[in-house]
Amino acid sequence: TVSLVFGVIAILTPHGIIRSLGGGSYNHSAHEVFRLYGCLRVAVGYITFSVRSVDDGRFRKNICEALFFCYMLQAMAVLRAQFTDKANPINWIAIILLTVIGGAYGRFRFGAGGDMIKVYELPQNNKVMR
Repeated sequence: TVSLVFGVIAILTPHGIIRSLGGGSYNHSAHEVFRLYGCLRVAVGYITFSVRSVDDGRFRKNICEALFFCYMLQAMAVLRAQFTDKANPINWIAIILLTVIGGAYGRFRFGAGGDMIKVYELPQNNKVMR
């Protein structure tokens, strides 16, 4: 649900806020990229919300791994931007937020030796059903 909220906020962010984040000048392309990122956040939020009812532990582990790597890569990309361009305090907020969310997914997936998400498998016989 956090992704859904951030996505909707990104899509609905007014021009004035984008202008103030851009140092007083409005960049239409940056605003469109921000909105597209918001659409991606909404999609990820919908996927994670829908997956809650799935009982397959391996699938849930894979979702957690993917989200962990996604958030950590985003944090590294923003960190790189922070050090290679004009420093921006908003970037530090994004770096902290992305790292915390990614760390939460990482802890959930890899914590307790990777067994925080239980995988239960029914015994199977070796006969192929036809």
